[in-house]
Amino acid sequence: MNEQLIERILPELKRELVGLSFRQMFQLSEQRFAIAFEGEEFKLLLVAIEPKEPRIYLIKRRMRELKKQSQHPSKFVVDTENSLTGKRLAEVSKHANERIVEFRFESEDANYLIVQLTGKSSNLFVLDPGRKIVAAAKKPEREQTLGVPYSAPERTGPQTHQNDHDETPLNDSHRSISESLDTYFSQREEQVNFETLAKEARRKNQKAQTKLRRLIKNLETDVVQHGDPQKWKKYGDLLLANQANAKRKAGSIIVPDLFEDDEPLIAIEADERDSPADAAQKYFRKYAKARSAAAEVASRIETVRLQLTESENEAVEIEIAIESGDVDFLNEYVEGSKKPEAKAKEYRVSRLRAGVRSFRSSDGFEILVGKKATDNDFLTFRIANSRDTWMHSADYPGSHVVIRNPDRREVPQKTLIEAAQLAAFYSQGKKQV
Repeated sequence: MNEQLIERILPELKRELVGLSFRQMFQLSEQRFAIAFEGEEFKLLLVAIEPKEPRIYLIKRRMRELKKQSQHPSKFVVDTENSLTGKRLAEVSKHANERIVEFRFESEDANYLIVQLTGKSSNLFVLDPGRKIVAAAKKPEREQTLGVPYSAPERTGPQTHQNDHDETPLNDSHRSISESLDTYFSQREEQVNFETLAKEARRKNQKAQTKLRRLIKNLETDVVQHGDPQKWKKYGDLLLANQANAKRKAGSIIVPDLFEDDEPLIAIEADERDSPADAAQKYFRKYAKARSAAAEVASRIETVRLQLTESENEAVEIEIAIESGDVDFLNEYVEGSKKPEAKAKEYRVSRLRAGVRSFRSSDGFEILVGKKATDNDFLTFRIANSRDTWMHSADYPGSHVVIRNPDRREVPQKTLIEAAQLAAFYSQGKKQV
């Protein structure tokens, strides 16, 4: 978004959001967030800090849809919610001559959310009352490290705006700027997703064809390596028929070729330790293997050629599907060979009994702590599963502690320490020093 577009949408953000309270932040992707505001009305603000297309505007989504799209919250999301949840938005402003939007929240000491839409340096910051950076969505620039007062990123060259979005229907009197931008970017994302899907379908088909062609080549090479079965049979017959008059010379047995009219002499390679009869038996065995391989490989090659033809026909169907925008066909082709993933066992958070305490770690992980022995058993054997981390104080009776981990993420060291502290606190050893 260029400065002009940010300035055009700013009044809309002020009108719709000022006076509402920060409720929740949803992490839609690593660099895309939805912020929920509540009060007399419920509003959603989309913030994308993707370098190629940083943007900010209001969106309309159902909470169920947002939760389904959301990822596990990052530490930045947890820190932001800890700093801003429940605080009323007092002001929305834009920094002069910058693509930076600032949100000031009312509290005993004001807090700030900075949306920096500056290309490669796009970022989201939470500032403390002294305007020092306390959280950043991405690793910040050198001059924007945590703990220092916020300042705009340094400009390293001429400012260019490749995505001015002149094609967006911002002059539509029936829609707000946010609605126009949401429609525009949603359509762009849909198009990009379709192009990605089409590329993946083509790649998968090309990979299948390449694999089949390589297999045919390998099978043909295998036949060649076994040699000509008729040649091996001929050598065996000649060695047996000429045992009496065969002569040896430098690793070969010289015999007349009885299959030719003038019976020219022919040198047949043979081990010096083998008699003509032994050498003949070896050639008959090679003949049998080569004949069997030729038949089997020929059948296998025919099967693979049919598969290759089918794959080539699929390539035509893929192009037709791409031309007609048939997403279902492409999805089925790309996903069809994948085994359906087993549905993760749903966590029964809503069924937690009164004897199970629930905490939230600094990194956003839920930590459950039992009270009595029956609660410990319920927590360990009915609630926890293989994805979770279980803890208990060593050598002292106490509560069972479980770190919930539905996404199988690596549990941060800070969360492990906090869970261990809970296990120690809710044990008979808590007074031990």
